[in-house]
Amino acid sequence: MASRGRPRAFDADVALRQALEVFWERGYEGTSLSDLAGAMGIASASIYACFGSKEDLFRQAVALYGTLSGAAPRRALRDQPSARVAIEAMLRATADEITRPDAPRGCLLVLAAPTGAVENHRVREFLADRRHSQFEAIRECLAADAEVPADDVDAIARFYTTVVHGLSIQARDGAGRAELETVIACAMAGWGAFRRRAAEPDGSSGRRPAK
Repeated sequence: MASRGRPRAFDADVALRQALEVFWERGYEGTSLSDLAGAMGIASASIYACFGSKEDLFRQAVALYGTLSGAAPRRALRDQPSARVAIEAMLRATADEITRPDAPRGCLLVLAAPTGAVENHRVREFLADRRHSQFEAIRECLAADAEVPADDVDAIARFYTTVVHGLSIQARDGAGRAELETVIACAMAGWGAFRRRAAEPDGSSGRRPAK
């Protein structure tokens, strides 16, 4: 039996990739349905029929972004022999991704909706959850390394998550790959302080007990 309706006249995967680039460049609230329709080359009605609402489309675009641009940083955290090497590799992979010449600069998760209208709180919370997952991935990497002080895992993870987010803002503001490398070098220079803390016999913050 022949299927009902007219066959889809566009490639949904290509259209989603085009929508991703618009959201990535303009943010969630800065992107209108007409912007999406123009970039995707389809009518607004076809967007609703294939992808759902603008929010639904955005969530699908974020998932695609994670597959494309998030893969290398996640792999760096998993595949290195120590937490220090993994964190440095993750920062460099992030810097590579957010300065690619063939894509908008910066990280979609950081830039798409840090603030916005009250009615879009679900989108803000959705992105906050995705950013929190970055923190959790870094935390798990640190917690798996016995040389990282257990009491400091959360603070160190928070620090390097903040570096990741800062790199994205710097990239969007025009910083080049070499400039981001200097930020990474400074961030990794602090690793020695974590090692010294771990070596303290009393497990304290590095201060020797008063005599």
